[in-house]
Amino acid sequence: MTSQPTLSETGSGHTNPEGPGSGLQAGLKNRHLSMIAIGGVIGAGLFVGSSSAIATAGPGILLSYALVGTLVVLVMRMLGEMSAANPTSGSFSAHADRALGGWAGFSIGWLYWFFWVVVLAVEATAGAKILSGWVPAVPQWGWALIVMVVLTATNLVSVGSYGEFEFWFAGIKVVAIAAFVVVGGLAVFGVLPGVHSDKAGLGNLTDHGGFLPNGPGAIMTGVLLVVFSFMGSEIATLAAGESEDPQRAVTKSTNSIIWRIGVFYLGSVFVVVALLPWNDKAITEKGSYVAALDSLGIPHAGQIMNFIVLTSVLSCLNSGLYTASRMAFSLGERGDAPKAFARTTRRGVPMAAIVSSVVFGFVAVFFNYRFPDSVFLFLVNSSGAVALFVWLVICFSQLRMRKIIQREAPEKLVVKMWLYPYLTWAAAGLIVFVFGYMLTDTEHDGRETVLLSLLVAAIVLVISFVKQRLGSGRTAVAAPAAEETDKVAAG
Repeated sequence: MTSQPTLSETGSGHTNPEGPGSGLQAGLKNRHLSMIAIGGVIGAGLFVGSSSAIATAGPGILLSYALVGTLVVLVMRMLGEMSAANPTSGSFSAHADRALGGWAGFSIGWLYWFFWVVVLAVEATAGAKILSGWVPAVPQWGWALIVMVVLTATNLVSVGSYGEFEFWFAGIKVVAIAAFVVVGGLAVFGVLPGVHSDKAGLGNLTDHGGFLPNGPGAIMTGVLLVVFSFMGSEIATLAAGESEDPQRAVTKSTNSIIWRIGVFYLGSVFVVVALLPWNDKAITEKGSYVAALDSLGIPHAGQIMNFIVLTSVLSCLNSGLYTASRMAFSLGERGDAPKAFARTTRRGVPMAAIVSSVVFGFVAVFFNYRFPDSVFLFLVNSSGAVALFVWLVICFSQLRMRKIIQREAPEKLVVKMWLYPYLTWAAAGLIVFVFGYMLTDTEHDGRETVLLSLLVAAIVLVISFVKQRLGSGRTAVAAPAAEETDKVAAG
């Protein structure tokens, strides 16, 4: 068994002496990291999934978003503490490896990789549907192929090209949703020039069956529907390892998470439920944001929102490919994946890690078109609870890592978790509670999602322990052989 490196010895993954390149390189500029951090919390799920959530919980969905948002703020604070002390491309997987053991880093790293390669297929298909609606001459599978190939090429060029694409993708959706909040907010209070809506007003929060028309239990059901739309908040901590100033980038993204969630999630959903009655059929028929824009008489609202959703899909695809490949790179560096994954080109691109992630993504896209209700449905459901697994591992890693940082490099504790360890334990308890609640949910497939995700997690854990046993066995065999060789050489 090799000893774990201390925090002062661990870097951000910028060197890789075995590969033909020089490891990952600091190709992301501060403006790239800022926009990746801001845009990371705005997934396509916010635009697409909010409709069913509003229909389920009514205006009380705001409490569901607030509850999950608070949980994400706490988890990202913990992750920020660890990543500011040791920025690395493996982020929480590398921290788990250090704090909890190799089994934890291996398991959560591969589960996270699995989540994002499945997301690649989901988002490629969603983008293809929009594009084929605009240009029907190209079939859906053709658009899915085009989108995947273009973004793969972007990621293969350099990390800077990924950052530039993501800067503009994220910029568009950030500007769009900020404009939606401002314009919609003015309309709610009746001060938007030239626009008058008979349906808009704060009365929509209580007039149609009350703030909780379907009872308090709908808040937790809403949590199940919105929790996975927050996945992506952690991308900035993975990308920080390839930035000009990793510690500053992590600190900045961690400190800004509160207002990002407050404006983009709570702000925009508040505008939707204030502009329209929660039970307005248009919300489920057209989508919450399209229905809200339509209610203001904004022309071509559907096409505008389709463009914004497409931008979010491309952003998610771009980031998903980047994130999956960097996690594969980190696993390769630690010996938990083929060594080829840790090799980089001269431009600092982990080509094998990117290509392998894309290949699995292409296979998943094929399953989506060929076996949508069997194989692909299994892939989606079995990766559905990974977000909660990741957050729970971050909680337990931070409980151990705080002590390690204080012992080995207290000067690196520049971001601190609030009320440690009490808030950490509270967040972990809430995550476990959500898991338990999901097991009681049969209407929205919560139970199936948890059980299938646990099945996949169990398989990964078994592989991890088998790998560790084989590794320790080889070490035990190699040690006597090395001693014998030393004796012969000495003789």
